[in-house]
Amino acid sequence: MKVLAVLYNGFKAAIEEPRLLGTVENKLGMDRWLASRGHEFVVTSSKDGPKSDFEKHIVDAEVLITTPFHPGYLTRELMEKAKNLKICITAGVGSDHIDLNAAVDHKIQVLEVSGSNVTSVAEHAVMSMLLLVRNFVPAHEMIERGDWQVSDIARNAFDIEGKTIGTIGAGRIGYRIMQRLLPFNPKELLYYDYHEIHPEAESAVNCNRVGTVEELVSQCDIVTVNCPLHEGTRGMINDHLLSTFKPGAWLVNTARGAICDEHAVARALASGQLRGYAGDVWNVQPAPKDHPWRSMKNPLGGGNGMVPHYSGTTLDAQARYAAGTKSILQNYLDGKPQAHQNVIVGTGKYETTSYGIH
Repeated sequence: MKVLAVLYNGFKAAIEEPRLLGTVENKLGMDRWLASRGHEFVVTSSKDGPKSDFEKHIVDAEVLITTPFHPGYLTRELMEKAKNLKICITAGVGSDHIDLNAAVDHKIQVLEVSGSNVTSVAEHAVMSMLLLVRNFVPAHEMIERGDWQVSDIARNAFDIEGKTIGTIGAGRIGYRIMQRLLPFNPKELLYYDYHEIHPEAESAVNCNRVGTVEELVSQCDIVTVNCPLHEGTRGMINDHLLSTFKPGAWLVNTARGAICDEHAVARALASGQLRGYAGDVWNVQPAPKDHPWRSMKNPLGGGNGMVPHYSGTTLDAQARYAAGTKSILQNYLDGKPQAHQNVIVGTGKYETTSYGIH
């Protein structure tokens, strides 16, 4: 059969560092294994437009492997052309680049490597909070320029201790973020999620659930976004919701860029309604050079902690999601059952409520 993988180019870095498994060059470490089983393995970064390798090969591929870091967008229209397609595997976590409703209709399975990125993303989110709250980026830029004016940095630098911090989404990543924040002695940890955390788990991190997103953001000094992207969360953080934030709050988004309205966030940061915004996810990836999040600043010239999408693709995470991708594919090829937590769409139905309640 044909297995099609859409990955990102690693170029020189991938040649020098073979642990960059999620790249075109290193092919998730699966090329020899698939060849030994007699399968065709097409690996490409070309994913956009009718002349792309993605659209060329999807028409007769049986297996599609994609990644959140360089997503091949599988639309309903492309599924109509993909007559042989049976299974889509996300090498990582987050399958919103696939039209999941269309996958249900076409009886195409969608799986991802659940848990492969949770530690990596939780660490990145906490790092991003520290970068913003401590006003680190302008301080480092000052040193690079050869300047030294402590007051210009300290005027907008704070401690995490004593702050109210809330997470929108309290699943594997959101909960781990709260665990990692506990030693910082925050004033309060809040969460909004349509699933209630088990009382023992709530008690372990001393967190409290709130009933609405508005109730959460109105109380928090720091808000972190840790929910999947689906119809109910796309564009959720817009001008209206941002107006209900505490003035001068910090916002961290390591979930999906399209959960936030990019122009609304830029406006809120420029006005000072947000003191800072950080994350690694963008509504379009790779992000255009003129994307407002590349250059937006708060009134004091800081508050931007944006980086490329890499929180869940550390070398440690790549080892986990490469192994998980191979395991899912091997189960499929051998006709064995899949681990339930990895299944987003089964044959003709959703197997999870992570992408909304269906």
